[in-house]
Amino acid sequence: MEVNKILNADILDIIFEGRNKEYGAYELRKTYNKRLTKALIAVAALLLLLFLGYLLSNLDTGKKKAAMVVQDVQLEEVKEEKKNEPPPPPPPKVEPPKVEIAKFTPPKIVPDDKVKEDEKPPEQDKLEDTKIGTVNQEGVKDEGITAPPVSDAGKGVVEAPKDNEDYDKTFTKVEIESEYPGGAPQWLRYLTKNMRYPDEAVNNEIQGTVVVQFIVDKEGNVSDVQAISGPETGGLREEAIRVIKKSGKWTPAVQNGRQVKSYKKQPIVFKLEAQ
Repeated sequence: MEVNKILNADILDIIFEGRNKEYGAYELRKTYNKRLTKALIAVAALLLLLFLGYLLSNLDTGKKKAAMVVQDVQLEEVKEEKKNEPPPPPPPKVEPPKVEIAKFTPPKIVPDDKVKEDEKPPEQDKLEDTKIGTVNQEGVKDEGITAPPVSDAGKGVVEAPKDNEDYDKTFTKVEIESEYPGGAPQWLRYLTKNMRYPDEAVNNEIQGTVVVQFIVDKEGNVSDVQAISGPETGGLREEAIRVIKKSGKWTPAVQNGRQVKSYKKQPIVFKLEAQ
């Protein structure tokens, strides 16, 4: 290459001077900047299209957003009807049998003709089985008859009622229901973090309340989880059951101061709201 052309020549022309420029390496290096520019423009255009698509999807007023509403439920209290039964009749009074009593008259020294018949002392052999008193009374012989016990008029010792409750059974009604540890606020936080609205339900606009029934034992373990009501399509029941099974240990129910095994009903509301 001539000296006056070297200053104005491209570096590639200088390198490939006297070589075969139709070789692929020359063409690749020659067109590198153009190809790089085209690639950057194509990537920028693709990113711009994705960004515009995202904005348009958010501006779509018909788009539905999955929202969950959690409610707690208390088992219905069963009111026991009190029957106005008449009080039982009092036990019949048992009168003790009358005991034969012989009147005892203090002895007096008087003439025989002045002794009255009813003032004569009884014979000694008749006093062996007869009580001595101030009057004469016919009755049974005194053979160690024991008088009936005297009533304490309600002042005696009252025994405490016996507790015949079976605390190993599964209760359907309890004084204090089982609950998620931390109460309703922690339960709502757990659902918000772990609940997923099924895609099938979102696409088909399926919503409603699913009531899940399960058992919480004395240690707080959850078992026998089943959906007893709610939409049967869209996967809402399956999702509600999954979340209950994953919830871990609950606080057991309490009956008469004891932790017991009991049923629990938990409704979960699936609701679609327009954004």
